[in-house]
Amino acid sequence: MAKPRARLLALAAGAATAATLLTPAATTAAPHGAWVGSFSAAMTTAAESGPSAEGFTDTTLRQVAHLSVGGDAVRLRLSNVYGEKPLRIASVTVAPRDDVDAGTPDVDPGRLRLVTFDGGEMVTVPAGAQWVSDPVPLTVADDTDLVVSMHLPGPTGPATTHQAGYATSFQAPGEATTDSGAAFTRLDTARYFLAGVDTVTRSRGSVVFFGDSITDGVDSTVDANLRYPDQFADRLLRRPGPRQCGVLNAGISGNRLLTDAGAAGESALARFSRDVLAQSGVRSVVLLEGINDIGTSGGSVEPDEVIAVYRQLIDRAHDAGIRVVGATLTPFEGASYHTKAGEADRQAVNHWIRTSGAFDDVVDFDAVVRDPDDPSRIRPAYDQGDHLHPNDAGFAAMAEAVGLRSVC
Repeated sequence: MAKPRARLLALAAGAATAATLLTPAATTAAPHGAWVGSFSAAMTTAAESGPSAEGFTDTTLRQVAHLSVGGDAVRLRLSNVYGEKPLRIASVTVAPRDDVDAGTPDVDPGRLRLVTFDGGEMVTVPAGAQWVSDPVPLTVADDTDLVVSMHLPGPTGPATTHQAGYATSFQAPGEATTDSGAAFTRLDTARYFLAGVDTVTRSRGSVVFFGDSITDGVDSTVDANLRYPDQFADRLLRRPGPRQCGVLNAGISGNRLLTDAGAAGESALARFSRDVLAQSGVRSVVLLEGINDIGTSGGSVEPDEVIAVYRQLIDRAHDAGIRVVGATLTPFEGASYHTKAGEADRQAVNHWIRTSGAFDDVVDFDAVVRDPDDPSRIRPAYDQGDHLHPNDAGFAAMAEAVGLRSVC
């Protein structure tokens, strides 16, 4: 089978510009402008079973990253942070996609571009590390998909992953990074090794939405990009030109402020540097986290403990020149871990968020989604059924509540 570079050149025969993009000199040249984060997925350890636990051998993964802002070049952030051994990636391609139905592996072969790493096709990411690709000169539009294919010779061992991706991922046997899509079958809706995509753009910077399952989008419609950060990104794009910002989702289902939780991620304190401070072009962060600490502890985690973590995260963000928007914790009466003590703690934390002045701004999600007739519960029209997570309509209401000027 031909090497990816040879096959890409063949696919682009007669297109001089495409051939130019495949030369090492072009892919390693620094593009003009600033890098801004356009897509992110906060990574965790592998699950106890399933594809992430088993890992991959001689497999091509195809994943879809929905970009918030486009640009004139892209670069990938690959993660082996939770790997048990070095991760060998034999080849990677990307293809912009703005005219193909979501939820498919299909790409236009003529738009495929090879991704390089220090000028070469292969890269080995050490265990515990991340790796950023060379720039790929490629025009991508706002609010569109970038399809990322990576061939993993393997065996990879347990995979660094993001379980609640709500975007269909695909796999094919062997080397299929330049396949149009026919070779691929559905894998699941998780993400593997792909932690982010940056673009070169005129946008002002990026905003990170940092939190737990509500930020992660549990259980939003798969392949519809209806998490509340996605819907907020749509609002931002309605503003003209450089007043736009990239939107990065750093939510992890089950995540906590104080406690590491395996596949639910390291504590917010432990992961804040990687998932917020190390992202490209960050101007602000929206912090919505703490309900899992309160709920899983049955109310034994005191409000002062939650507030102390908030203060730490605020200080660390401010040291990096990043604004912090505090979000009130949403209602959870009726959820499996609700207690009266936990509700009292939620109210105490929310009072501090609203009145302390510690945040640069506040978004009152509690007021947005609560039932006006029973304020300790989610409004029925926004409740997906578990009395904890908003549905797509609830996420839309949350997205509308975030102040555009407060974050970008």
